[in-house]
Amino acid sequence: MANHKSALKRVRQTEVRRIHNRYYAKTMRNAIKAFRQLTSKKEAEESYPRVISLIDKNAKRNIIHKNKAGNLKSKLALMINRMA
Repeated sequence: MANHKSALKRVRQTEVRRIHNRYYAKTMRNAIKAFRQLTSKKEAEESYPRVISLIDKNAKRNIIHKNKAGNLKSKLALMINRMA
């Protein structure tokens, strides 16, 4: 365990941030999962901006890497374009 006051504070802060980041990452993953279940192109086009917004916010906060965000957005856009 940590011996210095600053190290103890760092442990507390890290735990709070970990839980915070986990919440936002899980929310994003659930939104992507729900988006991928859509079968209607119209529904997908309506919910696309909301999902992209979640992905961008997580990339901005360094919860996910910016390249991962780009890859996710690209795959979701391809999914919409392939729908009939």
